[in-house]
Amino acid sequence: MNATADAISKPVISLAGRLRIARRLLAMVLLLLACVPLYYVWRILRLHNPWPRLFLGGIGWAAGARVKVEGAPSRKGAFLLANHVSWLDIPVIAGASGSAFVAHSGLAGHGLLKWLCDMNDTVFVARHDRRSVHTQVEQVRAALTDTGALTVFPEGTTSDGRSLLPFKSSLLSALDPPPPGIAIQPVWLDYGPDVADMAWVGDEHGLDNFLKILARRKSLPVTVHFLAPLQPEETASRKLMATASRERILAAMGRNR
Repeated sequence: MNATADAISKPVISLAGRLRIARRLLAMVLLLLACVPLYYVWRILRLHNPWPRLFLGGIGWAAGARVKVEGAPSRKGAFLLANHVSWLDIPVIAGASGSAFVAHSGLAGHGLLKWLCDMNDTVFVARHDRRSVHTQVEQVRAALTDTGALTVFPEGTTSDGRSLLPFKSSLLSALDPPPPGIAIQPVWLDYGPDVADMAWVGDEHGLDNFLKILARRKSLPVTVHFLAPLQPEETASRKLMATASRERILAAMGRNR
């Protein structure tokens, strides 16, 4: 699933790093055990369910992410188009916005992962039939609150965090045309100077990237920049949306260097 970069050798994790992994994994398991019963209580009572957001935000915190937010998602609902650096992007964005996500349908074949994804209203999209996402997005949109959001990673894979891969307009087919009243909003995840230490690129296995981040001694600061939503003329087609969103993120990256 990774971006075009040189192959990365399997990291050697020290004893101290292994202890940090164990401590952070324990924190994640305890968080899961605390949040799941509460999630079902809220669901039975048909209340707005904050627990997926709190759980995912807590996962990011347990992994070492220290999140700063600039801007905010549209209060009437937003489709967020974000750059993609690592698995950590998901808990970071979810914790900052309460967003659900568009994910590859292959994840639906992993029982535990699918169960967790379903709790957060994940939309599963088959690569061979992206047109089916139209109906699925509408179903998710109906279940979101007025401050809800759905995130897409238009690069289609992870990058090194210092550059931005081309946006694949095919991944935005569900937004063509955008649902009425929903903003199309670019998001830049800025992991700062430490991004090379955590980006998931090259031939690195996903599990290796997961463990590498959990083994870090230092916390990982990340700024979530919710950029200005696209103007109506920029949403006339999915190609325009992809181009305009990518240009917004590139401009933000340039201003912060």
